[in-house]
Amino acid sequence: MWTVYILKCSDGTYYVGCTNDINDRLSRHEKGDIKYTSSRLPIEVVHQSVFFDKYKAYEFEKYLKSGSGRAFAIKRLHSF
Repeated sequence: MWTVYILKCSDGTYYVGCTNDINDRLSRHEKGDIKYTSSRLPIEVVHQSVFFDKYKAYEFEKYLKSGSGRAFAIKRLHSF
């Protein structure tokens, strides 16, 4: 299974990522191992979507990082 997730950072910015091991990835974020979030701790998980297809997950991640994907997240996911 693959998880697309959205984190809210302490500075009010958001991070969108995709992983097949959400617990490990969140642990790495919290330890400061991920460059973008390392200087923006603490973080808060505001959304997770689970996919069985890796390619669908990466397509959704890419979409959420686009302008229309951000608009979708604001309207539907209430995360931004």
